[in-house]
Amino acid sequence: MSQDTHEQETRVAIIGIIVEHEADIRRLNDLLSQYGDYIIGRMGLPYRKRRINIISVVLDAPQDIISALSGKLGMLPHVSSKTIYSKSGAPEA
Repeated sequence: MSQDTHEQETRVAIIGIIVEHEADIRRLNDLLSQYGDYIIGRMGLPYRKRRINIISVVLDAPQDIISALSGKLGMLPHVSSKTIYSKSGAPEA
C-alpha cells in the first residue's frame, strides 16, 4: 500500500463478514492484517450453535482500499461479506 493513499480522502466503512468453515479463519486473518493500518476496530463472535463466525471490521480508508479489501474477501471460499459506507468522506472544516 503506497504512502499516497494516506493523503487521499477517506471514508468510514463497516464490513460484515460471516465465515462458514473454521479452517478459513486463518486466511481471513492474514488478509485483514494486510489492511491493519486502516482498521479502526474489529469484533468477532463465534456462533457455536450454527458453527459459524461473525466478524465486523470498521475501517477509515480511501475508497479504493476499502473496495480492494471487499473484493479480496469476496474471493475467499466459505466467506460472505457486505460493506456499508458512510455517506460522506472527511469531516468538513
